[in-house]
Formats: sequence, structure tokens, C-alpha cells
Amino acid sequence: MKYSIIGAGIGGLTTALAFEKHGIDYHIFEKASELSEVGAGIWLAPNALQVLEHLGVLDDIKAKGNSIDRITLGKADLNPISDNFQDNIKKQFGFSTIAIHRAELQKILFNKIPKEKISLAKGFQSFQKLNDDLIKIKFDDKSEFLTDFLIGADGINSKVRKQLFPNSKTRFSGQTCWRGVANIKLSKEFKNRGMELWGNQIRFGISKIAKDKVYWFAVALDRPNQKNDGDLKKQKLLRIYNHFDPLVKELISATSEIAILRNDINDLEPLKNWHKGNVCLIGDAGHATTPNMGQGGAQAIEDAYYLSNLIKSNLNENIFKFFQQKRQSKVNTIVKQSWITGKMAHWKYGKTFRNFLLKSMPKRILENKMKEMYKIEKVL
Repeated sequence: MKYSIIGAGIGGLTTALAFEKHGIDYHIFEKASELSEVGAGIWLAPNALQVLEHLGVLDDIKAKGNSIDRITLGKADLNPISDNFQDNIKKQFGFSTIAIHRAELQKILFNKIPKEKISLAKGFQSFQKLNDDLIKIKFDDKSEFLTDFLIGADGINSKVRKQLFPNSKTRFSGQTCWRGVANIKLSKEFKNRGMELWGNQIRFGISKIAKDKVYWFAVALDRPNQKNDGDLKKQKLLRIYNHFDPLVKELISATSEIAILRNDINDLEPLKNWHKGNVCLIGDAGHATTPNMGQGGAQAIEDAYYLSNLIKSNLNENIFKFFQQKRQSKVNTIVKQSWITGKMAHWKYGKTFRNFLLKSMPKRILENKMKEMYKIEKVL
């Protein structure tokens, strides 16, 4: 039985690597003609790292990334609201979070996949179900490919999803995000520390991702599709964040204007189903979440683990229904909580009360929530 994967992002590549490990017949198609260095940083929490260890790439990721052993939610002046050392997380799972450049992660995964099993410059156009249960995939270059199963891993704007579930909708959070990587050396205090700073309806995140490379993101309320700041991105950000700690100004100033990325923060309205027949959605194509929990990439990676193991245990069967049953509850909880967290971070009123509640929350409760989210179940 042949599986065709549309999209060579984190979810698609991890799924291909998981299929490779279990001897599942697959081919992966990507619309880009080459995997160039795009994006900024990503956090890989212990749930993602367990899967990546299972797939034999954890050492490569450790070598290219940076361990985050302390997670701080703070005010604009760096004073902590909530400060969490990851010692107990590391004790239970064997590691804490790793921050890495998305391009480095993509490269690691891509290089582990046999090149004859991936086709670049293959933009998905549509699929057609044939009478003998085969699927005909049509590409933008007019070529076609026959497959038994189709997996849409083509992101939040998935063309596979739009054909499968034409009424599916993305949701704009009311926020936009600028991201960049600054080539500076952080002080020792911030070497293994991830920080998110909450100001007056704006926030700023910081984490080292490699030697003398620091990933940062800036989030503010905005209208959708406001991409006209052009060459003024840096100037605008320096003005918006001028009352934050000087480290923030240093990071923005040290980033090339052209390298600052801007994107609206959207998620996907939860779908009742991720599959229909022998077509299934994974990752952002099926359950895109806002980035407030640091779990978007991790949930795509979890998808790869559960999907591949279910297929391995049920060869020649359509397991998409069981895959959804295994994954949907956890994913929907994360999507909902991430949406609420993003709204709470930008409250106009009640910030003092919010910060008091966050500061007063027992660390044990927060730690237990993290441990529950990081659990990976064995698939029989």
C-alpha cells in the first residue's frame, strides 16, 4: 500500500522519516524547487523530542540547537511573573525543550530521507478518487501520480483540506507577529533560558537557538493582512518596544531588515473530521494552532509517530479513523488553550490581576500540566 505525502514541512518530513523507519511505502511531494533557509526559530518540547529520539535524529538536533532549561514569563523590564526551571521535566523525560532554527530542523529531517522518495517542484493541484480505491494526484506541472492513500501535510492553507473540506475556515486571532534571528552573544544568564515578556497589549519572546544566534518574536494587536510596513519594520518595532528592557532593542537592531518576517497569527477552526475515505490531514493542515503553547510543530511531530505506528500495526487497512480517535482530544485541548492564552496576554484591562494569578499559581500545578502535555503513549 502506497502513501503519498503532500508537503515537506516539519510534519510531512517527520511522517516520511517515521514511514522510512517502519518500512511503509511512501513518496513525498513538495511545491518548492528547493528547501531554502526560511523561517526563524522553533521550540521542540519533550513530546516532540521523544518522537525525534525514536526516529534517530535527536543527537543531530541537539548539536544544531540549544537546550532551554528555564522558561520565564516576565514583564517588559525582565522581572518574572512566572519562572519555571525544567529540572523535574528533564528528570522524567530525559531532556527539556530545545530551541532550533526551523531551517536547521528541516535540513536534518530532509537529509535522512532517501532522495528517490521525495519530489521537489511538485505543487499539488487536486486529487481524484478512482473506482478501484486508488487516488489520482494532479500537480501544477500537469503530471499525475497514483496512490492508495493521500496525506495532506501542506500547512494551515492546505489545498488538500480545501478540496476535502471546502467549508473549513481559518481564524484570525487579532494579532500579528514579527520574527527574526539576531547574530549576537547573550549573557550567561540567558544562555539556556526561554523568555516571553508581556507589556501593554504587546509581548516579546527571546531564546538562543545556536552559538551567537538568538531567535526573537514580537506580537501586537493589528488588523489582518497589514503587510505594508516594508522597509520600516525595524523602525516600527523599535518604536513599539522602546519601553522594554534594552536587550529587546539590541535584538531588533541586530537583525537585518530583510530577515524580519511578519505574519498574522491564525489557527484553524477545529474540524469534526480530519479524514474522508483514504485521504487524511495531519499537522497544521488538520489542526493548526496559534503558537502560544509552543506546540504547533510538536503536534505535527506527534501525528507522525501515531500515524506510522498505527499503520505498522494494521498493514493493508485504513487506520485514519483510529488515528483521529487517538489524537483529536489532545490536539483540540491545545488549540483551545493556546487561543485563550493568546487573548489573555493582550488584555487591555485586568493585567495586574492576571499577573497576580499567574505569579500565585503553584509551580506543581503548572509542572503537572506540562508533564501531561509531554506524554507520548505507546501504540499497539
